[in-house]
Amino acid sequence: MAQPQDSRHDQVLAIDIGATAIKFCRTDDRGALLEVPRRRPTPYPCTPERLIDLLSERIRRSKCPRVGVGFPGEFAEGHVVRPGNLSRPGGVTTETDPVLDRQWRNFAFEEALRQATGRNVRVVNDATLAALGCCEGVGAELVLSLGTGLGLALCVDGSLRKVRDVGAEVFLDGRTYDQVLGERSRSEDQAVWQSMLELAVGRFVKEFGATIVHLAGGNARRVAPDSFTALSCRVVIEGNEAALHGAARLFYN
Repeated sequence: MAQPQDSRHDQVLAIDIGATAIKFCRTDDRGALLEVPRRRPTPYPCTPERLIDLLSERIRRSKCPRVGVGFPGEFAEGHVVRPGNLSRPGGVTTETDPVLDRQWRNFAFEEALRQATGRNVRVVNDATLAALGCCEGVGAELVLSLGTGLGLALCVDGSLRKVRDVGAEVFLDGRTYDQVLGERSRSEDQAVWQSMLELAVGRFVKEFGATIVHLAGGNARRVAPDSFTALSCRVVIEGNEAALHGAARLFYN
């Protein structure tokens, strides 16, 4: 008698690592969410070993054979290039710790998760994962991930393009995009944050020749959709689950 197929055989565990919280959700092979996403506080100080221990336990419990992860910093070819806020020992309100920063840089995070869990794990930058979850595949699509900081991804005619990590780049008056457009600034003055976001979106649209802008991440829901009527392109409010939807695209097209 044939054995019944495991109902999770084609499922993907989507993990979106944020500077404040980590979201977990099982999806099907098309990226549809199969449950209410679960959240865990991002642990600080967040060493590579501590984060791997937390994620590995969740991955094993999920029983999903494939795991797609969004990393909140610059990431390339399986390795951490820059850890972003994960190098701050007490979270986003604390200064970068040089020792912790060095532990993360060039760390083979993807392979470490594979070794710890025995699963097929793929890791990309969190804005890239959000782009996979919301881009339509036509024209130059710019994805801005609005959360603790700012992430950016670009997709042209359905293909992801390599772009710089803009979060730590100086934006205005010596302050970075992360500082001006992150959650801390928004909580201090929503109106100023909104106006700065409009300014930044306009600059990025011009720089990248965007035909569509997708706003994703936890603070996308705080943006008024009619704020960008002066732009020559369409702006779509995607919300906080785009990255979770995108995890399946790392394995299925």
